[in-house]
Amino acid sequence: MAHPHEQEFTELIDQHRGIIFKVIRLYVNHEEDERDLFQEILFQAWRSYPNFKGQSKFSTWLYRVGLNTVLTFRRRPKLVVPHEDLSVLKVSIDERVQPEETEALYIAIRDLNELDRMIVTLHLDGYENEEISEISGLTKNNVAVKLHRIKETLTKKMKAY
Repeated sequence: MAHPHEQEFTELIDQHRGIIFKVIRLYVNHEEDERDLFQEILFQAWRSYPNFKGQSKFSTWLYRVGLNTVLTFRRRPKLVVPHEDLSVLKVSIDERVQPEETEALYIAIRDLNELDRMIVTLHLDGYENEEISEISGLTKNNVAVKLHRIKETLTKKMKAY
């Protein structure tokens, strides 16, 4: 017998699966780990879905589940995350940015700590500070301050490239 929310959950995941892939590609570069992590995020989302109350957008909730799962997964000892292959990053960037600038930005973002990387990635994806606050667990003001500092850091790094 199927779970009563299975079809609803499946449809929501189909609509928002890009979030899962984006989160994975920001933190993992190995195909085998990507497959494992995709399955783990689906499992964690399914397990947590009964607790989703709709107080935030499904995409915000899924981003949080995905990021929490990725960060937990990355702490496992078997995972190696090299910084060389940046072609797998699929962050939403303004299309007017030149390819060399985009690659430099990817490098600069990958050099940030995990929390700052998450904040700037969500910002680049168009999430408002309030939504970033929900996902990260930081206050809205703390997100604003961190974003300002991250932008300054990225600007300095971009000028160095």
